[in-house]
Amino acid sequence: MPLHIYVDADACPVKDEIYKVALRREVAVTIVSNSPIRIPIHPLLARIVVGAGFDEADDWIAERADVASVVVTGDILLADRCLKAGAAVLAPTGKPFTAASIGNAIAVRAIMADLRAGGDAIGGPPPFAKTDRSRFLSALDETLGRLLRR
Repeated sequence: MPLHIYVDADACPVKDEIYKVALRREVAVTIVSNSPIRIPIHPLLARIVVGAGFDEADDWIAERADVASVVVTGDILLADRCLKAGAAVLAPTGKPFTAASIGNAIAVRAIMADLRAGGDAIGGPPPFAKTDRSRFLSALDETLGRLLRR
């Protein structure tokens, strides 16, 4: 079964890195977004533009994720759905979501949402850094290598 990378692309800061690793490894990539995003012209690269409805990109990706998929997303709930389908899931920072870590991530997400709803000013994640980009490149290459060997 050939590998495939699905990218939750609307806010993904590492699309160029995904193209670089995927083309070197000869793995197909589908960029999924709510609005058109330019992608390089290459037979392994595809773009899907879904409707603007809530979670349409997430639903499209989750319906296709399987054991031959790598999903790139920062969305914890989408990561959970894809893990349950057997996919490998990476955040744009290179952090892998795993069956062992997703429960904690969902719990922290819920706590932060409650704090924000209560009016607490808690800030957001740290700015995306050069080290995040480097860590992502390494994590994607390692993940694809591991999946291609099995």
